[in-house]
Amino acid sequence: MTNIRKATILSSPEGALPAEFYTSERCYITELLNDPDDATTSVARARVAPGVQTQLHSLAVVERYLIEQGNGLMELDGGREIEVGVGDRVLIPAGCSQRIRNTGETDLLFLCICTPRFLPEHYQNLE
Repeated sequence: MTNIRKATILSSPEGALPAEFYTSERCYITELLNDPDDATTSVARARVAPGVQTQLHSLAVVERYLIEQGNGLMELDGGREIEVGVGDRVLIPAGCSQRIRNTGETDLLFLCICTPRFLPEHYQNLE
């Protein structure tokens, strides 16, 4: 169920994308959409440097990855690693353990789309 009642534009300060920041998960995040006025969804861009593997974790929300650039190995629910690349989509149920490793020579970029929206208390470090 959505809480959107009317058409709304959520403007960025000074017309720029939010700043990228480094996380303890060992990747960089740019929050593209994460607003209480749209609590049903959040969208972030993740950037993982070559050779880096993100922290094993789970979220209390459903997450989807959309791979935009690079190659990696995705581990889901303690299973084997699956190769992912540009255009691949990864569907991650709430509570599923996950991590991704950049196997390429360039940054691995992907969108993280969460429903409902991501909040820090949804994150659980499994390492």
